[in-house]
Amino acid sequence: MTCPICGKKTEAAARPFCSKRCADIDLARWLGDGYRIGGAEDDPAADVPEAEPSAPPDRAH
Repeated sequence: MTCPICGKKTEAAARPFCSKRCADIDLARWLGDGYRIGGAEDDPAADVPEAEPSAPPDRAH
């Protein structure tokens, strides 16, 4: 297995990386928006729940 950061052979103590340095580089990328998980753009309207359909008015007289 090779390190996903530099391509060197991995070390058991830092797996899946070759060293703590490469593990820290990977962590910094996650914390600094270097990596992103794909998905739909934020849509503020999607956060608003849909209104419940109202019941028809009672027509009893």
